[in-house]
Amino acid sequence: MAKLSCDFRFLLIPAAFVFIYIQVDAEHHCTSQMRLLIDQISMQQEQIVALEEGKRRKEQECAQLKALVQDLEKKGLQRIIDKSQVPVAAVVIMACNRADYLERTVDSVLKYQSSVASKYPLFVSQDGSDPSVRSKALSYNQLTYMQHLDFDPVHTERPGELIAYYKIAHDMEIAPDFFDYFEAAAALLDKDKSIMAVSSWNDNGQKQFVHDPCGLEVTGFELPNGDIVKNAKPIPGTDAALKASNIPGDVRIQYTDQSDFEQIARQFGVFEEWKDGVPRTAYKGVVIFRYQPPKRVFLVGPDSLQQLGIENA
Repeated sequence: MAKLSCDFRFLLIPAAFVFIYIQVDAEHHCTSQMRLLIDQISMQQEQIVALEEGKRRKEQECAQLKALVQDLEKKGLQRIIDKSQVPVAAVVIMACNRADYLERTVDSVLKYQSSVASKYPLFVSQDGSDPSVRSKALSYNQLTYMQHLDFDPVHTERPGELIAYYKIAHDMEIAPDFFDYFEAAAALLDKDKSIMAVSSWNDNGQKQFVHDPCGLEVTGFELPNGDIVKNAKPIPGTDAALKASNIPGDVRIQYTDQSDFEQIARQFGVFEEWKDGVPRTAYKGVVIFRYQPPKRVFLVGPDSLQQLGIENA
């Protein structure tokens, strides 16, 4: 009897191991199910938050649109555009979050636009919902206010690029002949289908760098002719402005890097800004401006001639 009892005790050991294994496996399964349930609840909560955020955005958009409609009804768009006058073009001022800059720009435009308002209806387009900009724009009876609402995050093109470059208010002031210039250019744009756009902007367009203030120059995305760069007389960057003054005809000056370009540009008084690895206004590293007109100066980068396909220059 004692021997049989001992054998039963030996059988209890593996049974205990089996029981413990089953318990551990059950607890593990229960824990996994609990984690899965928690993850599902978390995902649902995120979806709820996203839906609530979307609802909030839609409510904001509806409120902004309602306010815009009310403003248009109050001002009456037909009072801005005379039915008897076909507009030449609309003037759109882009704004974001700088009410003081917007005021300066609008005042500059209205100074010369009032007499030709029927031909050039004025609009302010706000990118965003800054209340001070909206209030400033709506304080003018001479313009129509529009608003672009986009609450999605701004995605930059390159890592580390500042978002401020994507949403920024303009701070331009116009010249007295702004509207006369574009009215004349509009006729050219209609007649010549090879012209894609007309611009009055030139970073190096100060009077000391202009050959003919009454002339228009047709340009493209490329230099008119690579030979004009090749045929320009090369001079070193040291005392470049002085040397260029004593040389008849076009000159070519090579810069090695950003600091070298800025040093040379400073001698002539032209735009020094450098962005994204190239000088502003440059095409394939080449910056062109007039100096002691009609002389042209070409500031060329270390690889500019090669990029332009110019050899033995």
